[in-house]
Amino acid sequence: MGVNSSGRSGGRRWTAVVVSAAVVPVLGVGATAGGLPIGQARTGRATWYEDAGTGACGTAVDAATEDLAAVPAAWWTAADPNADPLCAGVSVQVDYRGRTITVPVRDQCPGCPAEQLDLSRPAFQRLADLGLGVLDGITWKFVDSGRGGGGSGGGGGGAGGARESGHVRELPAGAGAPAAG
Repeated sequence: MGVNSSGRSGGRRWTAVVVSAAVVPVLGVGATAGGLPIGQARTGRATWYEDAGTGACGTAVDAATEDLAAVPAAWWTAADPNADPLCAGVSVQVDYRGRTITVPVRDQCPGCPAEQLDLSRPAFQRLADLGLGVLDGITWKFVDSGRGGGGSGGGGGGAGGARESGHVRELPAGAGAPAAG
């Protein structure tokens, strides 16, 4: 599998776990559920991916067909990602331009900065058109979902003005969302 613009390479999602244990305290992450800031809103960006295989939680994932999220390595705290609090029924709620989805955390994005989420293709499509590739200005938070959960939300729209980078399209630096055509 190729590497996408988030720096992800299929099959090696959890390699940055050792570094993440040192990064989390530096980020000032608040502690509630297993050290995760459950319910605390953050602002960041979202990208999408469509890898299939074994996710960081040790279960089969298919990001081309399932609603799920890959969370940056900075949020993972256990040496064994399968035992991480993120794999114990934590989801992310993502808001973008009036659309909201909630999807389970089932994977890790070692190349993503702490405020970026890598969403599965169908989850991203519930927020915006895949052609955008990158959604700047999302608001997201960890939520307790018991044992994971499905997605919810609306469809997408808009396209154009983006450059291709692997399977993700990126907007030029400093550019807003392209105008709907």
